[in-house]
Amino acid sequence: MDTDLARAWVRAIAAAVGRHKDHLTQLDSAIGDADHGTNMDRGFTAAAVAVAAAPAGTTVGGVLTLTGTTLIASIGGAAGPLYGGAFRAVGKELAGPVAAPEAFAAALAAGLESIQRLGTAAPGDKTMIDAYAPAVTAFTGAARAGADFATSAGAAADAAEAGMRATIPLQARKGRASYLGVRSTGHQDPGATSTALIFRALSEVTTG
Repeated sequence: MDTDLARAWVRAIAAAVGRHKDHLTQLDSAIGDADHGTNMDRGFTAAAVAVAAAPAGTTVGGVLTLTGTTLIASIGGAAGPLYGGAFRAVGKELAGPVAAPEAFAAALAAGLESIQRLGTAAPGDKTMIDAYAPAVTAFTGAARAGADFATSAGAAADAAEAGMRATIPLQARKGRASYLGVRSTGHQDPGATSTALIFRALSEVTTG
């Protein structure tokens, strides 16, 4: 990944969230505060504007750190620190002008650590981690096997979407949805859904 691709990824996320914001809000209305789509759309729209205005010479890490900082400032509730903190953690791991697949895999793992540290959630708790964690595992496995960036990103997107769908039968153990107890089952988690959109956007920009 180079700087242009990093910018393209943020733009693609913003576009995907914009297309799916009503669906995200519908999912969130069932088990949350009914604002996930609106908040994510506002945050990534702002992030796309911010990275477009970043000066020439900004590194991959700089683009993603700026994305995270903008998300924290623009998204309300817990989502801002969770998503923004993850992007900042990813960005801080990437110092060079280009991120090779294995370096990007390590950065994604740092993003996961940020989410887990802040949200104190684990796989199976019906949160964004249920999409993010398998995506990291898939990207890392592909990269270590010698796959190129596009192939690794495709594997991550597929894994994130599988994890997203797997949240439907789960009972939430963290976040607003956990207050519903067993009534949270049968609903797809909105955070896992937006996370799957993020990884699918990465796959799409790397494959052209």
